Amino acid sequence: MERTRAWRRAQALERRDDKAVRPLTFKPEKNWKLMYTRADKLVRARQLGMSYPIRTTRQWLDQE
Repeated sequence: MERTRAWRRAQALERRDDKAVRPLTFKPEKNWKLMYTRADKLVRARQLGMSYPIRTTRQWLDQE
């Protein structure tokens, strides 16, 4: 029998006395393509300390 991640998780759920086992919680998207709204992207960019939307040098020069 191949012991996959799913098997290990099932075993951990059966042995619930282990403190390392925590219920699944929501995690925000890490892939920009999967983030649907601009607001989500702005929040994520702020968390990562980067500017969004990403602008090219040409766009920066055109803005000035």
